[in-house]
Amino acid sequence: METSEIIKKVRKIEIKTRGLSKNIFAGEYHSAFKGRGMTFAEVREYQYGDDIRSIDWNVTARFGHPYIKVFEEERELTVVLLIDVSGSRDFGTVSQMKRDIFTEVAATLAFSTIQNNDKIGVIFFSDKIEKFIPPKKGRKHVLQIIREMIDFKPESNKTDIAMALKYFTNVIKKSSTAFVISDFIDSDFDKELTIANRKHDVVALQVYDIRETELPDVGLIKLKDAESGKRIWIDTSDKRLRTTYKHNWGQNQLALQKAFTKSGVDSVSMSTSEDYVKALMKLFKMRA
Repeated sequence: METSEIIKKVRKIEIKTRGLSKNIFAGEYHSAFKGRGMTFAEVREYQYGDDIRSIDWNVTARFGHPYIKVFEEERELTVVLLIDVSGSRDFGTVSQMKRDIFTEVAATLAFSTIQNNDKIGVIFFSDKIEKFIPPKKGRKHVLQIIREMIDFKPESNKTDIAMALKYFTNVIKKSSTAFVISDFIDSDFDKELTIANRKHDVVALQVYDIRETELPDVGLIKLKDAESGKRIWIDTSDKRLRTTYKHNWGQNQLALQKAFTKSGVDSVSMSTSEDYVKALMKLFKMRA
């Protein structure tokens, strides 16, 4: 893609997503994602009902009656976007591909983050860490992230969510909020998800296409697996095939939700044919 075309796309996404984050998500983001850390604020006299574990014994000894330390929540957040750049994101049958939704959702979250004066970083992953952009503040930084999302060419088409979560847990030392943006066509990442969510606040954003949930009856078609490159012919007029396909999607979704619940991770699913704004609002309200 030419530089002028990339700049045009970046600007278009900025106008749309910056407006969303400013006008719609400003207050919602602030209340939904709070800092986990606590910082010392002041010392005051002990009052009935205060936690005795907060008593400042040095000040108490100096004045002859109890004083306690008061802490307040550390507001500044570090936000990390874990973005799936595997081959399956290049799929879409209605108006947009999954990668388009990935980009717009990530950009909306990024602008919400910097408007709240928080830091934002990104981990692009396939079945390897493709690129890590360390957390920073500012519009210029966000525009660099959007540019990367539009023009990034991964080395691998495969997916390994467990590996990405393990890397995230190791590389980000400070407690942070992490958004995993993926179609979650993967398995066996429950353990790494649980470990990551113990240290951080992990949120799962699943993007899927309607054709991944059920097949239309359109006769003989050739399908290609975006990650393996394998091609197969299938007969969509076969009702049993369509029923099995739909059933498998449902079972996979149940297993995915079970993994999120077990790990204590908040999640929301959004289709390429639906308005992702509603899905994000649902998530923010769930956490408020």
